[in-house]
Amino acid sequence: MIRIILVDDHALVRDGVGRLLEVQTDMQVIGSFGESATAIPYAAGHRPDVAIVDIAIPHDNGIDITRSLRQVSPSTRVLVLSMHSNAEYVHQALLAGALGYVAKESAGEVLVKAVRAVNAGERFLCSESEAQLASPLAHRAAPATLLSAREHEVLRYTVEGLTIAETAIRLGISPKSVETYRSRLMTKLGIDGLPALVKFAIRNGITDLE
Repeated sequence: MIRIILVDDHALVRDGVGRLLEVQTDMQVIGSFGESATAIPYAAGHRPDVAIVDIAIPHDNGIDITRSLRQVSPSTRVLVLSMHSNAEYVHQALLAGALGYVAKESAGEVLVKAVRAVNAGERFLCSESEAQLASPLAHRAAPATLLSAREHEVLRYTVEGLTIAETAIRLGISPKSVETYRSRLMTKLGIDGLPALVKFAIRNGITDLE
């Protein structure tokens, strides 16, 4: 039996998806949540097989939720269900650890197939998402678009010479959080080393440093 949790701020969507999955003989919805504050602790304690997460939740962030779910329950496969299927969202979701991405417009049988695929450890992208990733425009998109607002700030302060401690004070976060943001943004950008990071920031208009 595939044990599933739903994370979406729309109760009607959760109800509809829940009914769709519950009629499958191999699936059981064990939790339904409107925000991360309750979903993540539940996942940590119950270790669901699959988490279906909306990418755009007001006052929350499906990408961050995906990362958090993977941290507290590494065995949980995350499947993003979103009304947005553009390349940037798909890239961000996969980088955050999602194994599947399904556009809400293509839900139904596609969603059922996606749940079974990610539960088996297979990547699943709906046709809309695959088309977006295959688009030439997607490959021309600046990698900077993959960074969150906070990652942009950390990048700017880093290339301008602020230490981790100084950056932490400027942003009002812990030094450990700054280290995490630095590591994450460098992984996203495929950059290793400060000189390359400085060049990237100047090229993308993130800093005026020359």
